[in-house]
Amino acid sequence: MTNPPAGAMIRVEGLTKAYGERTVLADVSFDVAAGEIVSVVGPSGCGKTTLLRCVAGLIPPSSGTVSIAGQRVTEPPEGVGVVFQHFGLFPWKTVFGNVAYGLTVKGVPRREIESRVRELIVMVGLEGFEKSYPYQLSGGMQQRTGLARALAIEPSVLVMDEPFASLDAQTRDLLQLELLRIWEQRPTAMIFVTHSIDEAVLMGDRIVILSGQPGHVHDIVDVGIGRPRGREATDSERFRVVRDYLWTVVMQGANRRNMPGSAIETNIRASDPP
Repeated sequence: MTNPPAGAMIRVEGLTKAYGERTVLADVSFDVAAGEIVSVVGPSGCGKTTLLRCVAGLIPPSSGTVSIAGQRVTEPPEGVGVVFQHFGLFPWKTVFGNVAYGLTVKGVPRREIESRVRELIVMVGLEGFEKSYPYQLSGGMQQRTGLARALAIEPSVLVMDEPFASLDAQTRDLLQLELLRIWEQRPTAMIFVTHSIDEAVLMGDRIVILSGQPGHVHDIVDVGIGRPRGREATDSERFRVVRDYLWTVVMQGANRRNMPGSAIETNIRASDPP
């Protein structure tokens, strides 16, 4: 496990979440520094979405704590943008209205709302659909609307649960790079859950690997690829080493106790950045 960053923006300590007799997460701990992206990977059912809901203050932990900027999370905190697989768009609001919602609640002047919302709508590829309602949009377009809505408030913390999962490959690639571009302009502490190993490595500074049922932290890996980061990062040797290690652990269900001295474990540790 890597050392936690100093001055953590997000701190998860001993987080356990149970629903009745079923424990979903057990003793999960990690930090996210201000301006750091931490990807979270793991097999289905290991509690990734539950983890994000606890971080966002949508559900309480059974034990342990989540804190943001030193404040314990007991309800949805201000300045946290949330993007889940199913965005829960307001069906009675247009694309423009959904993207503008958070800004309207904050009392941002109308002229600034119009400028910021139109810029985001263009960025996520929804120009021409400003007056459309969610039922008139494809699933991918609804996801892009939800992403724009989260970005509109310029959050200090962003939690994302597979935001690009249902998009076609070309749009997914485009939005990955757009999100990285936005982050580079205004770095935000981000937890990014994905089932895509390549996406986890491309997006993250570090990667938390959850495994088991209940889910627990199997490992935390430094990606070790510099920023700014573009598509060319996927051609690097470090990208290959980290990706192969994640595939071994996540896709083959390997457990560190069962793979002592494995070649892939040795390679990733040997190539860890100083």
